[in-house]
Amino acid sequence: MARPAKPLMWAGAAAVALVAVWAWQHFGLGALLTLDNLKDSRDALQAQVLSSPLSTAAVFFAVYVAAAALSIPGALILTLAAGAMFGLGWGLLLVSFASSLGALMAFLAARYLLRDAIQARFGKALAPINDGVKKDGTFYLLTLRLVPVFPFWLINLLMGPTPMGAGRFYLVSQLGMLAGTAVYVNAGTQLAAIQSPGDILSPGLLGSFVLLGLFPLLAKAGVAWLERRKVYAKWTKPRSFDRNLVVIGAGAGGLVSAYIAAAVKAKVTLIEGHKMGGDCLNFGCVPSKALIRSAKMARQLKKAHELGVADAAGRVDFGAVMKRVHGVIADIEPHDSVERYTGLGVEVLQGHARITSPWTVEVTLANGRKQTLTTNNIVIAAGASPFVPPIPGLKEAGFLTSDTVWGVTELPRRVVVLGGGPIGSELAQSFARLGSAVTQVEMAPRIMVREDPEVSDLVAASLRADGVNVLTGHQAVRVEVVDGEKRLIAKRGDADVVIPFDELLCAVGRSPRVTGYGLEELGIPLTPRKTIETNAYLQTLYPNIYAVGDVAGPFQFTHTAAHQAWYAAVNALFGRFRKFKADYSVIPWATFTDPEVARVGLSESEAKEQGVAYEVTKYGIDDLDRAIADGTAHGFVKVLTVPGKDKILGVTIVGEHAGDLLAEYVLAMKHGLGLNKILGTIHTYPTLAEANKYVAGEWKRAHAPQKLLQWVGRYHAWERA
Repeated sequence: MARPAKPLMWAGAAAVALVAVWAWQHFGLGALLTLDNLKDSRDALQAQVLSSPLSTAAVFFAVYVAAAALSIPGALILTLAAGAMFGLGWGLLLVSFASSLGALMAFLAARYLLRDAIQARFGKALAPINDGVKKDGTFYLLTLRLVPVFPFWLINLLMGPTPMGAGRFYLVSQLGMLAGTAVYVNAGTQLAAIQSPGDILSPGLLGSFVLLGLFPLLAKAGVAWLERRKVYAKWTKPRSFDRNLVVIGAGAGGLVSAYIAAAVKAKVTLIEGHKMGGDCLNFGCVPSKALIRSAKMARQLKKAHELGVADAAGRVDFGAVMKRVHGVIADIEPHDSVERYTGLGVEVLQGHARITSPWTVEVTLANGRKQTLTTNNIVIAAGASPFVPPIPGLKEAGFLTSDTVWGVTELPRRVVVLGGGPIGSELAQSFARLGSAVTQVEMAPRIMVREDPEVSDLVAASLRADGVNVLTGHQAVRVEVVDGEKRLIAKRGDADVVIPFDELLCAVGRSPRVTGYGLEELGIPLTPRKTIETNAYLQTLYPNIYAVGDVAGPFQFTHTAAHQAWYAAVNALFGRFRKFKADYSVIPWATFTDPEVARVGLSESEAKEQGVAYEVTKYGIDDLDRAIADGTAHGFVKVLTVPGKDKILGVTIVGEHAGDLLAEYVLAMKHGLGLNKILGTIHTYPTLAEANKYVAGEWKRAHAPQKLLQWVGRYHAWERA
């Protein structure tokens, strides 16, 4: 029922345009809208006002509205004419409302004409601007309106596609243009003394306008200062500080924050309550990749005959596998150790941290002694912990998580993996390859739901080929123990599915650690996703307290935590001079199943959901020489580009070493390089990296200039003749 809005809008706009054209011709406005003609016509115009004041005012108002709505040149002359014809009071009244109404019509026209197309094509890139307009649009618009050096018609058109409400736009425009309008209308009352438009705005007056335009920014700064005072009102700030920065958590985000602070000679303390290196070193990235490597070797040995290797033994010693996993952790530990960071100039305290005020952190050390630290700034990098779903009977039967599975020393005969995401898929495949009978239970209709369906299908097929019983569309409802046997009861539709197991591994996601260290007492709010709420600079409610990594989101990747840590550390230590907004424009990630899945930018599913126009170019790795030679000829490279252009919107790679192959596209997207640049780059033969060049070649072939090639073919035929 709401569909006729746009036709009505266009009908109204057409009517206004016709009135404007008629008035332009009937009253000779084209000739009128010059300063000389206005001065020559002043007496006649004043006489017209005296003889027919209401009708003249009405026509003038309509013409001004139309001129503003259609961005017709001459608004300055019309404003002077208002002063000359109607005087300061009535002239100001007419122009103030006519200009604001015309601006609103131009704003609405731009909204209905351009917004859908612009947001559909550039919605992701414009998201920060849209958020900024929602939050601070009034200040920005008021600043632009108060400074007459910005063309008002351009402001009208640029604001149309933004989320600013029409009512707010009108009111701010009415207020913001009032001062400038008054100056011009008043100048019109003194028309005889004006020799050129430049006489109206002397350098002093223009400077006054600029200062007036700065007022909203100064007001915004004042409001921010008052908000800070309000936030900190109940806290007593120390007269001096022991440290420049205190970092809570020694995972990737905390380590990088402390490293940067020490590198710029700040006094920094790093507090870790468990193990240096955090989740990634001790429970996540490092041990899982070590396990995956052993599992991959076990599979390769079983398939060795395919490469002509006979009698290859593939018996798995699970205890030795887990011993190697812990050995890998031990080999990498020195990179994240207390000794290394102490040597870099970081004070490392091992104990439990609690933020007791915006500038104080209480540390309970391992020996029970408490120490209070005062600091200018705090970075929270507390990480996340495995989420355990509230399934009846689960706690009583016992379960493993991605944190505790590394304590297992004997290979479980039957394993149930809850969760079809990256962690669940990696561990399910690894245990199956090492010899366990694995059942993977996922409530969604497919595993790896953040990826395109074809990616999910490839990974699921690989897991099944390795012996994993992949059950999608199954909801775990309870765990029970019958005659000493543990069973998971899952529901598919109305039917119950009984799955016996020896070990159940919960891999359904990780929850940010947001309790137990003072957030509640300080009143620092959380987002709906239960992460710490931060602004674009990674500041929390208290501008001197920052959050990074899993605890802040929006991504739970080690490399993203390290990326955020740079922004948090630099903003904390040098924010009074310049602050940097965290950049999430190009974030890569990989899932280390076999085949690997790596992605950066948009997937095809996301592009469809967001209404982003795109083209797809795909290259099958089964055609790649090196992959064929290695026996890994499966998977693909899929690139999304802007229609008709080589600009990359997103890349998905499925196959051997996909995470490594993705790096070329991450670099390209970060620095604005397109597929033509990749095609023009020499890639070593024979390598898997050639797949990146070949997919660029596929794109080039699809966009070859066919008409030009026809003429080239004729030219060659002519040469042969």
